[in-house]
Amino acid sequence: MSGHSKWHNIQAKKGKVDAKRGKIFTKIGKEIAVAVKNGGANLDSNARLRDVIAKAKAANMPNDNIQRAIKKAAGEADTVSYEDIVYEGYGPSGIAVIVETLTDNKNRTAGNVRHAFTKQGGNMGASGCVSFMFQKKGEIVIEKNDTLDEDELMMMALDTGAEDFASEDEVFVVTTTPEDFGSVREELEAQGIEFLEAEIKMIPDTYTAIDEETATKFQKMLDQLEDDDDVQNVYHNAEFPEGWEG
Repeated sequence: MSGHSKWHNIQAKKGKVDAKRGKIFTKIGKEIAVAVKNGGANLDSNARLRDVIAKAKAANMPNDNIQRAIKKAAGEADTVSYEDIVYEGYGPSGIAVIVETLTDNKNRTAGNVRHAFTKQGGNMGASGCVSFMFQKKGEIVIEKNDTLDEDELMMMALDTGAEDFASEDEVFVVTTTPEDFGSVREELEAQGIEFLEAEIKMIPDTYTAIDEETATKFQKMLDQLEDDDDVQNVYHNAEFPEGWEG
């Protein structure tokens, strides 16, 4: 089966992940706090918390950090007040962009996000202006290695309820509905499968090829957004030029 995630193409343009590791852990810590506030600290009864922890593990967040974040969130559950706000708009050359934020000050966040759009020739739009071009899906990314048989892994994924399975250059990508994501992920985890990434995200229906000049501008916009502490996730439909390194 084939997919259209272009995971490697987009993931490769997210900058030097190791250099941003601390910031990534901080963002995941906020997601843990919200999950604990909404559903409690008990993993057995809080599916959202289980999903966030899977995301944390895929990002190589140490278990001690994860447990500390859960305990901290449980102790501060009454004082945590982050608001989920999604912004939509267009990057340079009309690239569709969705920005998910968790914020305790929506005026600050809206101003920062708007600035990131306009600085590189884009513009923030109204709610719904680009989200119709995306579908919410669970995505599990598995690095290829000599011990993984593609056909066996595909059958395993589909048998657990996955919608699609794709083989890309260096990874396998398992796609699920948001509702089935948790059970598929847990089944694969139980089989000893390790993930490079495991989360529910917005996946574009089609991709827009961009040239190097646009790619340079857009990468600056992505960097500015991802450096913002209030921004949790950025999704887009840009297809970077082959071999482009930023």
